[in-house]
Amino acid sequence: MSLETENGPSLSLAETAASYLRRNGPLALVSGLGGALAVGLLAALSASLEHLLLIASFGASCVLLFALPQSPLARPRNVICGHVLSALVGLLVLSVLGDGVLAMAVGVGVAIAVMQFTGTLHPPAGGNPLIVIMTGAGWSFLILPVLAGTVLLVAVALVYHRLFSKRAYPA
Repeated sequence: MSLETENGPSLSLAETAASYLRRNGPLALVSGLGGALAVGLLAALSASLEHLLLIASFGASCVLLFALPQSPLARPRNVICGHVLSALVGLLVLSVLGDGVLAMAVGVGVAIAVMQFTGTLHPPAGGNPLIVIMTGAGWSFLILPVLAGTVLLVAVALVYHRLFSKRAYPA
């Protein structure tokens, strides 16, 4: 299979893919390395401190922090406040509605509305009400892992982009 170029000879799909990888591969590796370092640090700290600092939604936050640091959704305020507010919504919904299907739906819907209303939209944080409701998390979940974990993620992103990726963060 080949693709026509603007100026003449066609390129094979393999040549096109190789060209794309040459242009974007280094940036993808830098982004992936940043995410791996951030998650690795939080996992190691969790183990050594014997306190949870890492939840699944932080993996999705790393996509924004390290692959799209210029996105408004990756701003420190959005990351930290979006996660904290969404976890708070999850905790409130859990205490009022319990852990059923309705609670999960209401929790995610209200979290989206609260983040949008407060200007702290961070899509990965939309999963926090589900995490809270499905695990029956307690109020301490707001501090450990949510607040402490997001502050550490943002700090790692700030240092990583200044020292290694050379991309502006926050934008």
